[in-house]
This record gives sequence, structure tokens and C-alpha cells, in this order.
Amino acid sequence: MSIEVVNESGITVDEAQIVSVARYALDAMKVSPSAELAITAVGLDAMEELHVRWMDEPGPTDVMAFPMDSLSEDTRRPDAPDLGPALLGDVVLCPAFARDQARKAGHTLADELHLLTVHGILHLLGYDHLEPEDEREMFALQNRLLVRWRSDRAAERARDAQKRSDDRLLGAAGFEDESGR
Repeated sequence: MSIEVVNESGITVDEAQIVSVARYALDAMKVSPSAELAITAVGLDAMEELHVRWMDEPGPTDVMAFPMDSLSEDTRRPDAPDLGPALLGDVVLCPAFARDQARKAGHTLADELHLLTVHGILHLLGYDHLEPEDEREMFALQNRLLVRWRSDRAAERARDAQKRSDDRLLGAAGFEDESGR
């Protein structure tokens, strides 16, 4: 699966974490491993330009999703048969806009960007939140994906910390690991 992140926003973002949450969401949604996704972080002016041009709405926004034609024509969801387009589309994030939302929500910019990445991916996969029932479904799925990703990341960090601790202890006791250290 190819995920490209380009940061043109002027705000530092952890691109590796954005790729990680994107890959997790795409894997969880059983998107074809041959799929390609582009994620671009832009500034307020660029996002406003996109928002006006494509949504005919004034001002910037937090995230926009641009599915490729083959997916948007069918408005296919991942549970539909024969899913697997080669190009999913583009997710555009606006970290400056997201920073204000994060403050209001009481979490970090990174947390907000992870949420917006998953949100944008779900839009690429055909989910929307125009109707109350669709909104409940999309936001519940978005939250489940984020909770699971965070839980998996925490478990991975705990395993890594335990391995480092074990390696130090074995080294201090004169034992070496398999690599000869």
C-alpha cells in the first residue's frame, strides 16, 4: 500500500504517525494492498481556495477528501463487492485550522490530525455524514478505528520498552541477545 504525505502547511506534523493511522484505517477497512493514497497538509489560504472552489463554501476547513473518479462514480463503500481501486484519491489536511479545533476539543494537534486523516479516508471510501443516521455510523466507525489504532500503538510501545529493559538486564548479567550484543 502506497501512502504519500506532503507537508506544505508550514506547521510541523509527524508524517510517520499520519502514515501509520492511515495504513491502519485502510487495512481495517480491507482496502486493497495495491491502493495508493496521497495526503497533503496545506496552509489556511490554500485550504480556503480548495473549499471555495470545490464546495462553494467560504473560508478554510479542517479536511477535504477527493476520491478518484472510479470510486466516486460508484460511491462504493468497502463492504461492497469488488472493492480495490488502484488510486483511492487525496486527503487534504489543514493543520492551522485543526490546531484551533484541537484546542477547543482539549487534545493535541497530532490527535486532531489523526482523527481528520481517518475522517478523510472514510470519505474516500464512500462514507458521509449528511444524514443523522449516516453521521452516527461514520463517526462511530471513525472513533472505533482511532481507539484501536491508539491501543495497538500503546501495546507496541510497551513491548518495545519491555524488550529494551530485558536487553539491558541480560547485558548486565553477561548474556547477549541473538545478534551478539
